[in-house]
Amino acid sequence: MPHHTRDGVVPWPPEVAARYRAAGYWLDRTLGDLLWETADARRDEVAVVDAAQQPATRLTYGELTARADAAALRLGDLGLEPDDRLLVQLPNGWEFVVLTLACFRSGVIPVMALPAHRRHELEHLASVSEARAIAVPGVLRGFDHQGLAHELAVDLPDLAHVLVLGEPTGGAHDLAALLAPPAGADAADLRARVDALDPDPASPACFLISGGTTGLPKLITRTHDDYACNVRATAATCALGPDDVYLGTLPASHNFPLACPGVLGTLLVGGRVVMLPSPEPERAMRTIEAEGVTVSAAVPAVAQAWVDHRQAHPGAHDLSTLRVLQVGGSRLPDAYAARIAPVLGCTLQQVFGMAEGLINTTRLDDPEEAICRTQGRPVHEADEVRILDPLGADLPDGEPGSIVTRGPYTPRGYYRAPAADARAFVDDGWYASGDVVLRRSDGNLVVQGRDKDMINRGGEKISAEEVETLVYAMDAAEMVAAVSMPDERLGERLCVYVVPKAGHEVTLEAVRAHFDASGVAAYKWPERLELVTALPMTKVGKIDKKALRERLTLTTAGS
Repeated sequence: MPHHTRDGVVPWPPEVAARYRAAGYWLDRTLGDLLWETADARRDEVAVVDAAQQPATRLTYGELTARADAAALRLGDLGLEPDDRLLVQLPNGWEFVVLTLACFRSGVIPVMALPAHRRHELEHLASVSEARAIAVPGVLRGFDHQGLAHELAVDLPDLAHVLVLGEPTGGAHDLAALLAPPAGADAADLRARVDALDPDPASPACFLISGGTTGLPKLITRTHDDYACNVRATAATCALGPDDVYLGTLPASHNFPLACPGVLGTLLVGGRVVMLPSPEPERAMRTIEAEGVTVSAAVPAVAQAWVDHRQAHPGAHDLSTLRVLQVGGSRLPDAYAARIAPVLGCTLQQVFGMAEGLINTTRLDDPEEAICRTQGRPVHEADEVRILDPLGADLPDGEPGSIVTRGPYTPRGYYRAPAADARAFVDDGWYASGDVVLRRSDGNLVVQGRDKDMINRGGEKISAEEVETLVYAMDAAEMVAAVSMPDERLGERLCVYVVPKAGHEVTLEAVRAHFDASGVAAYKWPERLELVTALPMTKVGKIDKKALRERLTLTTAGS
């Protein structure tokens, strides 16, 4: 079981850290240091394009780093110190990039929330991380994020500052002003003052959120050392270079579009990042054409939508610059994988990984069969992978089992979650993700499913236990079971089986209204309700969810 430090971060064993440094896997440099080195060589080149704004906002590397350094000092002026936590809930835009880099430079730790999160999730993340500030849009897609942030600031004693992208009210700080270019200060002096902050490369760079099976999401500590290793390894597998233009349409706070290689990988190699807040096909393809996009990332449902749109409008946009489309988050059906290259004219790169560490990808020069029918192999030479049977014995290639892993960018435990660590981290640093995979003789993995109670809705992970707890809170349910149901577009959707209490009525509309009133992110709301008089049980007295999923499969097939 991992050993936690006093503040909740599980340390790397000293002998392991020394080995990774000696091998050059860890560079003993911060992400800010590495990114600024690239920026110094490309000061006049465009680094970030915010294509959501009209006209698009364009920041050169010089402008990007100057804004980030100024913002780093302004965070200090607010009273935020190294190791303080800032909950970041921003849409894809230049502001997300500048604020994240300012945190890397100052030692303030960004906690990466999702735009879809509501009070249920944000209160948990802010409480566990002891966040001292929160950055939100004012109103986004009709939801008052600023109003919720103010409510949280009243209820949570540590949350002292609300930073707002929009018109601040009630004592909130203007995020645009915090991220503005430096004013009245010599650029060299600004750089020197921020350099002096000098975070420890072994310290946390950011907190990512898990797609955990038990309750609310857990926090994953990613240090400068291990996250830079992650970024460099994934950039290498898609041959990312300074001439590349990366389109980010998935929420950038996810590990996949942030650092696999994503936004950070593109900036690290001196390329250009184009930010869009939505992967809507028409807008995305218009942006690919206008900006000369070469690499992008999608979850399977988005990739399928792009393929369908392109087939319906084959000559609408010039996509000839697009060379790689990464697809991950959930299993891409083989039939759709085979359509991507012929329809979009680019190479598919399948990505299978986790915010907790291990990333696998197909390689760009792999045979077509491997690209379309596997989820790739580890990106780093020091990644260790074992496939285990239910008793913990290693399985040979060709037999499916539970994957466990460790390596130079797979942390040794969650943040302040010893009970979760006891379930997920086994002896000597091995992390068990809950995925069931088969390893082929060529080393590529084929994802078979999961051995944990998890619904994967288009790449968004939903804890069955969390959903069940919320339904039980309605006080109309005698028994509840949340399970996945197959879906052609999203892979899985959420179904809830309910045995109602005597004299009570349960409807899908009432369940969804309860989730809404509880401040739960909309992607966690049940999409189907099955009312039953009893739930099937296993021989050891547990709800037989396998039987429930099989019922749904049969019903779906017959519909």
